[in-house]
Amino acid sequence: MAFGVSLLMPAVPAAAHNQLTGSSPRDGARVAEAPERVELRFLARLDEDTTKVTVTGPDNVDAAGGEPRFSGNRVSVPFTPGTAGLYVVGYRLVSGDGHPITGEVRFTLTTGTPADPTPEPTATADPTATGTAASTPAPVTPEAATPMPMSDESSGGGWWWAAVAALLLLAVLATARLIRRRAARRG
Repeated sequence: MAFGVSLLMPAVPAAAHNQLTGSSPRDGARVAEAPERVELRFLARLDEDTTKVTVTGPDNVDAAGGEPRFSGNRVSVPFTPGTAGLYVVGYRLVSGDGHPITGEVRFTLTTGTPADPTPEPTATADPTATGTAASTPAPVTPEAATPMPMSDESSGGGWWWAAVAALLLLAVLATARLIRRRAARRG
């Protein structure tokens, strides 16, 4: 009976196999105001020597504003926003079992600052021109965030199997108890 009860306990991931549990901004978020930093949260403590985090913005421009800061199972990176668009926070770490874990979190900054702070040249009037020519700016299309398929490393597929196994075990135990009760009534 103790064995059956132990199987009914919720399954917990192996402590040696780390995975992402959350982020700020969250994956797929659309933010109007740029955060000061980007934070990733994991199941287990992070090793500073084997954890790498990158932040890139539109046109693959580096948006990390400094070195990552570690605190237990969290890592944060100062964020230097550029133009509005899709930002990708990539991570690579090594779990306690030596298994490399990679992934990314994507969010869209809906407002931005110019990527290059140098002033644009101003148009000077041509003294020989009789009129002024109006320039039409090129249309701007925002980048669409395309969802990335999750890898087997971070999808949590093991939870489904554990839930199915627990349900099957419950059904077997309930059936065995029912058979015992019927046998006791007859006997």
